[in-house]
Amino acid sequence: MLAKQVLLSACLTGIALAAPAPLQERQVAGYTNADATFAQTPSPLGKIATTFGPDSQVPADPTPIVPGPPRRSSDVTGATSHGPYSGTPTTTGAVSNTVTGSTIPALPPNPTATYYNPNGLLQHAQPAPYVPFGGLGTNGTQPRYMVNSDFDFESIALGLYQEWIELDLFNNGLAVFSAQDFLDAGLTAEDRAVIAFMAQQESGHATLLSNMLGEAAPPQCTYDYPFTNVREFIDFNQKLTRFGESGVWGFINHLDSREVGQLLAQSIATEARQQMTFRQMLGLHPYPVWFETGIPQSWAWTYLAPYISSCPENTTRLAWQNFPALHILNQPNPNRFSPNDTKMNEVVGSRPIDPSKADIPEEESCVHVNVTGYSCGPAISRNRSEPLSFPGKRIFFSWDDPGQKVGPNNSYVTSTEAGEPKFAAWVSQLNLTYTPLTVTGKNEGWTTQPGAEVYEGDPAVNGTMFVALTDSDLFLTPFNLSIINPHVRALGMYQAG
Repeated sequence: MLAKQVLLSACLTGIALAAPAPLQERQVAGYTNADATFAQTPSPLGKIATTFGPDSQVPADPTPIVPGPPRRSSDVTGATSHGPYSGTPTTTGAVSNTVTGSTIPALPPNPTATYYNPNGLLQHAQPAPYVPFGGLGTNGTQPRYMVNSDFDFESIALGLYQEWIELDLFNNGLAVFSAQDFLDAGLTAEDRAVIAFMAQQESGHATLLSNMLGEAAPPQCTYDYPFTNVREFIDFNQKLTRFGESGVWGFINHLDSREVGQLLAQSIATEARQQMTFRQMLGLHPYPVWFETGIPQSWAWTYLAPYISSCPENTTRLAWQNFPALHILNQPNPNRFSPNDTKMNEVVGSRPIDPSKADIPEEESCVHVNVTGYSCGPAISRNRSEPLSFPGKRIFFSWDDPGQKVGPNNSYVTSTEAGEPKFAAWVSQLNLTYTPLTVTGKNEGWTTQPGAEVYEGDPAVNGTMFVALTDSDLFLTPFNLSIINPHVRALGMYQAG
């Protein structure tokens, strides 16, 4: 949801071609004392290299490559069959045992959370020189990089399901679309190489998470993808990596094992870069938000499960909930130079994160337009003259009833404990923002996109984000967002910018 800047871009272009502007015109508004102490006149371009000889010779010593530990999967795995599951499930529902309560209650702050520093000085004796008192895992004990509770196991197993689909997905797009297909979408051989490298990253991530789980770690499954062309493939990737990253941010600081959280953070940082790169390939601003979002595990599993077709027999099952799907009927289409002209249900299917249709009339598409403010071809960054969405826009919904079979072998069942939906809950950045839901028929209704800001100048609703229908407007914050789950009637994803 980027501001209209086509006139500003034109003005800046004019400045670049004309004589240098006075210093005060080049400053950021309100930024003073910006006089540079270095020369600001660019050097002449000079002669550009046109021939490239052999590599220069530099001192070097023969050095053997020390093999690392084996990966659990090769770059391209054997699980390459795709399509919907057609068998009969032998087990249904999430894994469960004795349930001791109906919900997790909302409680006051932890009674041990009393630390306050009024003067900036150390409040307790230091355990060692240059080491302040406090911290977890800082007392010298040897790290143990294994899950340490059922919560840890189920969270990391969910993450492993995510890594496996990404490994297959990235390779699948490279396999089913030709080099010319990618070129037609503005993506070169070097772009394809980036995607291939992402798949290699996923084989490492899958190995890491498998090692932290042990012998019960789920294997790779088979998948059912929704895309039919390169643009839809890229759109699906940026949505899938979005909830994959957000799902980890949602649980990482709740893990019992800090060691596992440390390694997981170092892998999910790569996932964040992948999502940014796919947005650039789609011609979207790479990171139009100030903060990334964390979501509960059951949300991530709801988004992921419908795209898993089947898994090998005795694959470890998950405990997380699958919510009914929320369909955003006027989902903004990033392939249009005028997203406001998006037609109803202009997505390729009915699953929660199905991509927007890229196969639209060329005269309505922004893919091959070479005009600032209207092009959506691959780029480091793009500004749009017409934003994908904006505050006050009416957003139209439909939603499924619970009881739908989803996920591996159709063996999970969507469910909800919520009453009739009354609100749309917008989850983006640090904010949980509610807007009233107007119900217009059976499982149909609309709401208005909110205009809330995280901080002044930062719209809360932006980027690839999350929307739920709820039966109440319970006050929650990023660290306890999972308490919303019993109130969620349906769950979807919104392309706000």
